[in-house]
Amino acid sequence: MNIKAVLESMITKGGSDLHLKAGLPPVVRVDGRLVHLDFDRPGPKDMEDIADQILTPSQKENFRKTREVDFAFGVAGLARFRANFYVQRGSIAMVFRHVPVEIKSLDELSLPETLKKLSLKQRGLIFVTGTVGSGKSTTLAAMVREINETANKNIITVEDPIEFLHHDIKSIVNQREIGTDTSSFHEALRHILRQDPDVILVGEIRDALTMEIALMAADTGHLVFSTLHTIDAMQTINRVISFFPPHQHQEIRYLLASTLQAVVAQRLIPLKEGKGRAPAVEVMVVTSAIREYIIDPEKAPLIQQAIREGVSSHGMQSFDQSLMKLLAEGRISMEEALKNSSNPHEFSLRLKGIQASSDKTWDTFESAETSRGTGGEF
Repeated sequence: MNIKAVLESMITKGGSDLHLKAGLPPVVRVDGRLVHLDFDRPGPKDMEDIADQILTPSQKENFRKTREVDFAFGVAGLARFRANFYVQRGSIAMVFRHVPVEIKSLDELSLPETLKKLSLKQRGLIFVTGTVGSGKSTTLAAMVREINETANKNIITVEDPIEFLHHDIKSIVNQREIGTDTSSFHEALRHILRQDPDVILVGEIRDALTMEIALMAADTGHLVFSTLHTIDAMQTINRVISFFPPHQHQEIRYLLASTLQAVVAQRLIPLKEGKGRAPAVEVMVVTSAIREYIIDPEKAPLIQQAIREGVSSHGMQSFDQSLMKLLAEGRISMEEALKNSSNPHEFSLRLKGIQASSDKTWDTFESAETSRGTGGEF
């Protein structure tokens, strides 16, 4: 199998991921849906040959020991890819994700204007969250680009693997890859404060030790970005606390309340015309009221209301408000809006005009005249 030709076909079709396994034609994910490519079915030997072509000697040794490996690589004249090789039913299987060479701006991705302000915060912790394939890495790369183009900072990233490649513009960007440049996230973070960072990006927080160091870095005056596989702000707060044993929960609530600047949670919604996806984004900016709600678990349910009401004063928005804006602009269908809504019943009633007369928090999102940005997509 000519793996370069298969990867080219994936990019031509606008695919985000390529799946290869023995006995099945190559499959690509296009706008969230799986599509078969017109190539021969590879056999187990073909899969071994592809692995032999792509993996470095150290990656081959790691794969031999663990039966799975994560890495990133570039194909000259084509693109950059993040890959995972693993074993299923005794033969090698592979997933390749296309990583664009060009890092799009926040405007080009049609992300909320608030993210520009958040990118230029001096200190604190910012989470970009969502399910697998929701565009978290793309959004983080755009936020780092915003800093790089507008501020004079020392930015250090710790990633597994490195996806988007940043070039120094106004800032210095040092990118470290797990397994190549450092042994682990928490080992890199243990030493990172001696590397004079202004901004720290942790590709993913996977354990309590990494979370603890990230919170400490934010508490000592650094701006820290990271991701979690959570679907909204409320779940993100709960996930951070759940990393720690129960006797530490209240202490962590106080630390999180003092360091957290924002949670940006996103979902990608298929566009109405059928090609591409648009981001529906919940933005929680931590205000004095939300700090109080984080500290007191009994007040936590008030966070969602604070997000809906913080539109004009703090640039916040809920998922459903974001979906309403996309619907009003004609970019997504009503079916997709309802399917992705956090509260479909309330959303449906609002579409029918049934709402509290005093509730003005949705006015910005229900008007088709709202700013469309550049109409970009993921």
